[in-house]
Amino acid sequence: MGLSEGFWHHEYWLPPGATWEDMKESADIHYPQPQDLLLCIPSALLLIIVRCIFERTVALPLGRRLGVSDKLRPKVQPNATLEGFYVLLGRTPKEGELISLAKQSDLPVKKVYTWFQHRRAQDQPRLMKKFCEASWRFTFYFTSFFSGLALLYDKPWFWDHTVCWLRFPQQPLLPALGWFYLLELSFYCSLVATLPFDVKRKDFKEQIIHHIATITLIFVSYCANLIRFGMIVMLVHDASDYILELAKMLHYMKWKRVCEAVFIVFAVVFIISRLVIFPLITYYYFVTKFQLFLISCLINTFLMILQLLHIFWSYLIIQMIFGVILRGAKRKDARSDTEESDRSEAEDLAKNKE
Repeated sequence: MGLSEGFWHHEYWLPPGATWEDMKESADIHYPQPQDLLLCIPSALLLIIVRCIFERTVALPLGRRLGVSDKLRPKVQPNATLEGFYVLLGRTPKEGELISLAKQSDLPVKKVYTWFQHRRAQDQPRLMKKFCEASWRFTFYFTSFFSGLALLYDKPWFWDHTVCWLRFPQQPLLPALGWFYLLELSFYCSLVATLPFDVKRKDFKEQIIHHIATITLIFVSYCANLIRFGMIVMLVHDASDYILELAKMLHYMKWKRVCEAVFIVFAVVFIISRLVIFPLITYYYFVTKFQLFLISCLINTFLMILQLLHIFWSYLIIQMIFGVILRGAKRKDARSDTEESDRSEAEDLAKNKE
């Protein structure tokens, strides 16, 4: 048995008793083919191009019209010694390092300290950049969620999850669902590709874990013909994403009250969809109604990783609501403005209180 044949062996990908022969295509019946997902590479590149065009021609003019503007930042005087330390050794020198740098550059310690403050501010992402990124994600998540809802609304297995597993794996692929899968996979691949260039926050590592888990789940569930289950999982996750991006946009526009109201709506939808519907309904049926085999165990593992991230982000959201919005407490954002999260920019709203 060759390496390729061993990788695609039916015992790994299909439940006991099922083989790839059970999923033979005909003129009217089609099943997922792994090679279909190769289209995600050019599709991801296309989405990046579309995003660039959207941010420049739609989001940027929209932000200006809605009053989003960048603060003026003090210019940093060129200094080779300080710049070399900043680039190679660190953005925030300690007290002893400040004294040493002051001697090397023949400047007062206070001026060296101020130089590093201004230099860090210079590298912080512009408010307009944040607004444009949030606008793009809002547009995609909004379109994705309601398109998925339209595709699944009339499907009996959407309302009764036990029907997801009837006659599995002999469940023909509907073309619209195949294209939806490809679009979602391409989008998350594009997010991974642009991570180094997007605004970042301190949960950058959690963000990478989330994207890798999502891409793996989409790829594996497509190849194993778990399309029905995968569509439900994606729709449950998309339910709150566009609301968060809308809250971010309102935050950058400084519409404080509206922003807080939208954020509370997001929190309710997020917690219900991620901590109630997903684990107690969607995931429950997958664990209890589905036979275990290698790929199902892999899917279980990554779904559990996602659920841990849901709990982590829910904690931040609840902390934000009770600590800032409801109590009106002033809190400094715990993360640097140079860092951003895909799913957890909740605490940024605290700045509205400052």
